[in-house]
Amino acid sequence: MEIDYNKIGLKVGLEIHQQLNTKRKLFCHCPTVIRDDEPDGEIVRVLRPSQSEMGEVDRAALLEAKKGKKFIYQYYKDTTCLVELDEEPPHLPSEEAIEVALEVALMMNMKVVDEVHTMRKIVIDGSNTSGFQRTMFIAKDGYIDTEFGKVRITSLCLEEDAARKIEDRGDCVVYNLDRLGIPLVEISTEPDITSPKMGREAAKRIGEILRATGKVKRGLGTIRQDINISIKDGARIEVKGVQNLDLIEKVIENEVIRQINLLKIRDELKERNAEVVDEVFDVTEIFKDTKSKVIRNALKKKNGKVKAVLLKGFAGLVGREIQPGRRLGTEFSDRAKVIAGVGGIFHTDELPKYGISEEEVKKLREFVNAGENDAVIIVADEEEKVDKALEAVKERAREALIGVPEETRKALEDGNTSYLRPLPGAARMYPETDIPPIKISKELIEKIKNNLPEMPEEKAERFMKEYGLNEELAKQMVLSYYVDLFEKLCEEFKSIKPTLIATTLEGTLKEIRREGYDISKITEEHLRETFKALSEGKMSKEAIIEVLKGFCEFPDKNIDEILEMKGLKSLSKEEVEEIIENIIKENIEVVKSKGMGAVGMLMGRCMAVLRGKADGKLVNTILREKLSEYL
Repeated sequence: MEIDYNKIGLKVGLEIHQQLNTKRKLFCHCPTVIRDDEPDGEIVRVLRPSQSEMGEVDRAALLEAKKGKKFIYQYYKDTTCLVELDEEPPHLPSEEAIEVALEVALMMNMKVVDEVHTMRKIVIDGSNTSGFQRTMFIAKDGYIDTEFGKVRITSLCLEEDAARKIEDRGDCVVYNLDRLGIPLVEISTEPDITSPKMGREAAKRIGEILRATGKVKRGLGTIRQDINISIKDGARIEVKGVQNLDLIEKVIENEVIRQINLLKIRDELKERNAEVVDEVFDVTEIFKDTKSKVIRNALKKKNGKVKAVLLKGFAGLVGREIQPGRRLGTEFSDRAKVIAGVGGIFHTDELPKYGISEEEVKKLREFVNAGENDAVIIVADEEEKVDKALEAVKERAREALIGVPEETRKALEDGNTSYLRPLPGAARMYPETDIPPIKISKELIEKIKNNLPEMPEEKAERFMKEYGLNEELAKQMVLSYYVDLFEKLCEEFKSIKPTLIATTLEGTLKEIRREGYDISKITEEHLRETFKALSEGKMSKEAIIEVLKGFCEFPDKNIDEILEMKGLKSLSKEEVEEIIENIIKENIEVVKSKGMGAVGMLMGRCMAVLRGKADGKLVNTILREKLSEYL
């Protein structure tokens, strides 16, 4: 679908959430480490919404409470404490985290507040033991420049990250508290973004500024992008949890397509004078002998029922595609799943199917008095769940008559989205009473201003001049997780070309990861050992790949042990000469007939024996010298 984004009035705003790599958590002195070992214990909690100071209850919090879930929190005795368990008041915020937040704000031309106040934001999906997230407003009114134009930065907040979800068991959710409290900056933009490409570019630019500080965490889950998207006559949709930068364009494109198609469906429904019939029909008797496994299994449950609702004028539209691979019926199903916990819905646009016969569909339509233009939705499960699910379907169907409902949606891996919850209201924020205001002095601001890090484009330029990297490699290195290590290694091992160090960090590691090796096991010390061995002549540069694979397999071994195990210890010049001499003798007939033209073939055979044990240039030099002796 060719879309004119200006014509449809596309507006996009970003919320970037980035973990900071500080020594301690935001409101306690626990380290900011993620654990993969067994926790020391767990506690169980139930969370309920409370009224704001104005007597209002946030609608998103109310929806979560209606699910009636319990929450299990796993903890560790040495890296989590009573603050995370909500058994002790928060400590004073991390000064280091505040200074990093101020640094980021100044790099985005923002106005810093002179006094920081901590607020509580209601969050009762279980991701915080207290039922709220603490957040601090740090700065406002900034901007970044992109190739598509300026994007204004609305605000920068410093907040605590949520607990890490381990498992959703339906009636309860298991969280680990290791992530709870890690400092997080939240950067919000104005809706100045007018195309998917501009959205990706703005997020990339903000990410570059964050990484330029050298004080942010890297890796999957450490940065998350939320996207607010709207079009003319549509609605503001908040898409949560876009972790991949390359997915931003696709999410925006697909959300625009969804809203355009929902508006078309709305117009057709109006033409048909469509309506949602309020009555819920018990159609269990119709399906008592069904061959549908889903319905049979549902009827075996305690109080298992099949019920239906009638949507007048919806025929053919429930099954219409609104996003690649997703239909209006998928939206109905999402609501039923989220709100009632059922497995899904059936609708007459897709029946007979799934073991439901044509005769059963005919009886169903007759029972609810459905006309040719009408659609019927059915749900099979425990009666209480069925009733909840069909109420959710009716609500979503009524919203289809209006157009695009405002809501929060979850980003999916294919660039589509699914329903998560209603958009939160303003009643979710209130002051934190356990933390006093923090004054931001002019002296502190001046100190940070005078020590701001290089901007990414400045660093890339320096890498080209100082280290001789080409433009593409310099840009890659600037954004690399290993950018600081790169400079340290270049300083320590001056005999090694910086280009080799950069390509190892940015190319070789990715290459062996694609082969299935777990490169997270390779530490900075492993990389330092590798280049130290190379600089001391213990190994050749051709051995780097195998050495790094060795560290993935045996992270507890040292470089000498890896070289020994892999048979990669460098040979002496004399040993190399002897091997090359023997290879020439084995191929003497080719040498006599081709002369120096045999170099290519002989080089291949030499490297098959010497790769990783001798430098390629040295092998080539010796080969040519030895070959000339035979000619």
